[in-house]
Amino acid sequence: MSILIKNGWIITQNENRDVMRGDIYVEDGKIVEVGNVNVEAEHKINAENMIVMPGLINTHTHVAMTDMRGIADDVDLEDFLAIMWKEEAKRNREDIYHGAKLGIEEMLRTGTTSFVDMYSDEDIIAKAVKESGIRGFLGWAVVDKEITTQEGNPIKNAEKFIRKFQNDKFVTPFIAPHAIYTCNEETLLKSKEIAEKYGTMITMHVSETRKEVYDHRKKFGLRPVEWLEKIGFLSDKLLGAHMVWLTLHEIKILSKRGVKVSHNPTSNMKLGHGGSMPLIEMLQNNVLVTLGTDSAVSNNNLDMFEEMKFAALLHKNERWDASVTNAQMILDFATINAANALNLNAGSIEEGKLADIVIVDATEPNARPLRKDNIVSNIVYSISGLNVKYTIVNGKIVFERKG
Repeated sequence: MSILIKNGWIITQNENRDVMRGDIYVEDGKIVEVGNVNVEAEHKINAENMIVMPGLINTHTHVAMTDMRGIADDVDLEDFLAIMWKEEAKRNREDIYHGAKLGIEEMLRTGTTSFVDMYSDEDIIAKAVKESGIRGFLGWAVVDKEITTQEGNPIKNAEKFIRKFQNDKFVTPFIAPHAIYTCNEETLLKSKEIAEKYGTMITMHVSETRKEVYDHRKKFGLRPVEWLEKIGFLSDKLLGAHMVWLTLHEIKILSKRGVKVSHNPTSNMKLGHGGSMPLIEMLQNNVLVTLGTDSAVSNNNLDMFEEMKFAALLHKNERWDASVTNAQMILDFATINAANALNLNAGSIEEGKLADIVIVDATEPNARPLRKDNIVSNIVYSISGLNVKYTIVNGKIVFERKG
């Protein structure tokens, strides 16, 4: 399939972060030409008064939980998990499939073209991914076998899933040990062994709450990141979610090991974690930062435009300094940084990149006025996912807003 996008405002996210007026030609899932393009295409989109940008990449979700939105509001993480584990014990594979379908529909509607997931039964979530056309980086959740509600051994389940999907076009299998308080040393090291065996990545909740950190230090004498370093778990294959309660020493360890981070500000604030992820110190130590929504139960939506705004505002307020974050920095987290973290040939509008593209309607009142010098700011601070007109994944239109 070929698509010609004409006369849009293009946020390229290239090395120079160029914003330009122009055209984009897409063929066979790739961006072939950017600039002044005069070719015929099977599908032509008039992008006058529209913003064309790389698809957003959500690096931490539990997409199958979307159908449980609103059942665990206004509680802290410990109470939240107690509610969720009780409800999840009642769920079957059909429930997981329908929850995933709903979450993927919401993500495509709001401009997300790839997402990282953590849940059990990722094979049925993979079915929903393939039916929708989104890209799914799916982490089969692992906990100690003594506490699991999964059928069978979680480690073996994860390995079976990875084997099945390791060469899939739209599903990239991960292994996803849940957290230090649900996975012992043996479980974590077996998870790492599986990741190394198949050359896949690991995603995991790390240092999300102060209680998690203090309880672990009381038990082991070390903070979580220090302990993970001691047991040899950390590597550049790890994408750690949350990373709120860290010391500078731990940040330096993350940097040394090449660990990537998914920042989830909305979920962290809603669950009352206190403080904020030490973003500035991470950037100063060259830790690669990305953005995630977490689940629709702890967020309560999957709109990455909203996530970008909250990420920017949280740190301005926390540091008493409006300049510590800026719109370009935050957009990088949600696009090119995330693509780099996932080794995905996307995240920017450039020739040869995957055609994962979002087109935003800038005629809506919240997107005006439209000028070259305010487009990136408008994307982060004023536009929402409901402004999305088209979502394109791998050169295929997978969402189009009618009217």
